[in-house]
Amino acid sequence: MTMDIPFTTRPEITGTFGVVASTHWIASAVGMKLLEAGGTAFDAAVGMGFTLNVVEPHLNGPLGDMPALIWPEGMPEPTVVCGQGVAPADATIDNYRSQGLDLVPGSGLLATVVPGAFDAWMLILRDHGRLSLRDVLEPAIHYAEHGHPMLASAANVIDGLSEAFRKEWPTSAAVWLPGDRAPAPGALFRNPQLARFWQNLLAEAETKSGRVAQIEAARRAFREGFVAEAIDAFLRDACVMDSTGERRRGVLTGQDMASWEAAYEPALSVDHHGWTVWKCGPWSQGPVLLQALRLLEGDSIAGLDPQGADFVHLLTECLKLAFADRETYFGDPKFSNIPMQQLLSRDYGRQRRQQVEAVASVSQRPGRIAGFERQAEAFLRRSTLAIDSAVGVGVGEPTMAHLSERQGDTVHIDVIDRWGNMVSATPSGGWLQSSPVVPGLGVPLNSRAQMFWLEEGLPTSLAPGRRPRTTLSPSMAMGPDGARLAFGTPGGDQQDQWQLAFLMRLIHHGMNLQQAIDAPLFHTAHLQASFYPRASRPGHLMMEPAFNEAVVDDLRRRGHDIEVSSPWAIGRLTATRRDAGGLLGAAATPRLMQAYAIGR
Repeated sequence: MTMDIPFTTRPEITGTFGVVASTHWIASAVGMKLLEAGGTAFDAAVGMGFTLNVVEPHLNGPLGDMPALIWPEGMPEPTVVCGQGVAPADATIDNYRSQGLDLVPGSGLLATVVPGAFDAWMLILRDHGRLSLRDVLEPAIHYAEHGHPMLASAANVIDGLSEAFRKEWPTSAAVWLPGDRAPAPGALFRNPQLARFWQNLLAEAETKSGRVAQIEAARRAFREGFVAEAIDAFLRDACVMDSTGERRRGVLTGQDMASWEAAYEPALSVDHHGWTVWKCGPWSQGPVLLQALRLLEGDSIAGLDPQGADFVHLLTECLKLAFADRETYFGDPKFSNIPMQQLLSRDYGRQRRQQVEAVASVSQRPGRIAGFERQAEAFLRRSTLAIDSAVGVGVGEPTMAHLSERQGDTVHIDVIDRWGNMVSATPSGGWLQSSPVVPGLGVPLNSRAQMFWLEEGLPTSLAPGRRPRTTLSPSMAMGPDGARLAFGTPGGDQQDQWQLAFLMRLIHHGMNLQQAIDAPLFHTAHLQASFYPRASRPGHLMMEPAFNEAVVDDLRRRGHDIEVSSPWAIGRLTATRRDAGGLLGAAATPRLMQAYAIGR
């Protein structure tokens, strides 16, 4: 896909056999291979997820997190698969505070929650797949054992941390520095520890007969067997450098892993101009997009230039309000009362829309809901705190590859098969730069606990068994003509911002998937960041240079603190579509030249 084709003429991929889109071309090829072998969208997504663990190790890993929306053909609406693990039993505010912490570190072992991605993939495969565990694991095992071309972004991350790996995280040096050197971009890279990890998992699974029994055996081996044992043994003795510049032990145990399982739950939805959009619950940031749709419900978006200043300003200001509510009210509904019904109501959306002004807001403005005043005040106190710079290993969250070659992204997968089954999944966590490798497994743990606060009484307070309020945010939608979409993007706090612009251009401006993805993107860092050290940039607005200079100047006059990115640098959106007649479509961003869409 060339970079010089105007977005207004670029077609989307079409097919009737199946379509896949992901943030790496090898994973997309694996997904199509599994569809052609007779697998469902669910088989393809699982195989793609394992492959992404191998080929984008700076962006996701087997010990990370994974929320997904799945839509089996014949069901009236999608279902959420929660692969977001929970805080360990010893992850208490008192424990962390006693170590001199005001924030959960952004890297290292204290930042870890129970790994959730693997069990979520197994749940999807067991209940909705047709292929065997071996079928979906073998492509990933091949690339781990025999090698894959190392992405330049991953090679640069490893090179930038090579000295820290040697000095502070020697288990990571053993994997990421073969021959004691960082791999060159494009060089064939192998991870034999990871290959053995999965081979051992298959060996244990195949002691059982029958597809479902083998999947259940793999789940047990992960949660209670050799995988949990390896993690428990490592964390029992390891004391490693984290983002604070100090060495600390972790609190995750094998018992924590044995006590948690992935689960299904209902999706949240709102209607917008004849469309229905579904997201994960308030333990994700997904409802931000739904709130923004409510705020924009009465606006004539179709009358705005989709690359104009009015469009960018309106969406940005609505998002600022929705993100203030995210920081105030979102969290794990199993532990806290989340006023989701009110937050997604039309009346509340109209009230909040009245707060959008002609000039850019530089204030944090959560909505006021009776009975939740303390949460709003707590957010306002946090948002004005001075944040110290992070100084240790693994600083920063892998979200914005265009800002630093030592940072990356999450990954994303969209699949629709010939029968109409759909998957939208956003695997993340277990980044090679955020935690040391677990010996014998070849991959690191996640660092999702950094999204908790060390303050009592909040929906995001650190507590055993609680899910962190993740940024991961897959999406599905259905149009008034019955067309169904699965879409999403990596990008931390930016995920629902880019998805909102994509969706508005699709719904209101008649663009196809590829056109809506290619159109210039923008986002704000005005919100309080989800990742350590939790800073905000009041009034900030980043824009791609494809916007007209007059548009940028207009937004500056409105008070936006403009930062212009490098060309084709914001967002990694992918999307798939099935129209009412059964024709399939797919699209993937040309940004960073890694994502790929395939249709047949």
